[in-house]
Amino acid sequence: MSAFVVEKGAPGLTVGRDIDKLGYKTVETTELHFDNFPVPAASLIGGVEGLGFKHVMTGLEAERINVAARGLGLSRAAFDEAIRYAQQRVTFGKPIAEHQTIQIKLADMATKIEASRLLIYSAAAKKDRGERCDVEAGMAKLFATDTAAEVTLEAMKVMGGNGYSKDFVVERLYRDAPLVVIGGGTNDLQRLIIAKGLLERYRRT
Repeated sequence: MSAFVVEKGAPGLTVGRDIDKLGYKTVETTELHFDNFPVPAASLIGGVEGLGFKHVMTGLEAERINVAARGLGLSRAAFDEAIRYAQQRVTFGKPIAEHQTIQIKLADMATKIEASRLLIYSAAAKKDRGERCDVEAGMAKLFATDTAAEVTLEAMKVMGGNGYSKDFVVERLYRDAPLVVIGGGTNDLQRLIIAKGLLERYRRT
């Protein structure tokens, strides 16, 4: 398999419809149609045929760290909204942030967000050093994006019916979260990658 760069607007390439999605509404996802579309040799990435799969796999570690970071961003945004709301919303004569049930939710959310951040920083540092980090990137992606799915839902619970309303940003964050769980390789795939890497590291001799 070889990888090429193709130019938009070249004869034979048509950009199709913008696919409507659950979330990530600001990012276009379109169909590409190729009809008798010649690709010049100069567009071959790396200048050598047959290295397309290697190019893709090389970028996966960085992609998974990137997706993990996006998951972290979703979690932090949802948490910020939830804790702000919890300090303003009053029930039974006091802010809901003073109710222990809400406090437990906030504590769990913040702890998992911080753990996600540290996993991401660790994987990114290893990538920056040029070291293999498939296990660390997989761990960061798995934990941070699962946390994003959980925290956005918990933030919605903290905010009650308002969290489900489009008047508040948490509703959008909740819809955006599933993509980071899927993107960059599903989280079930990350578990297999992590396990394979661990078995290699701890192989009995």
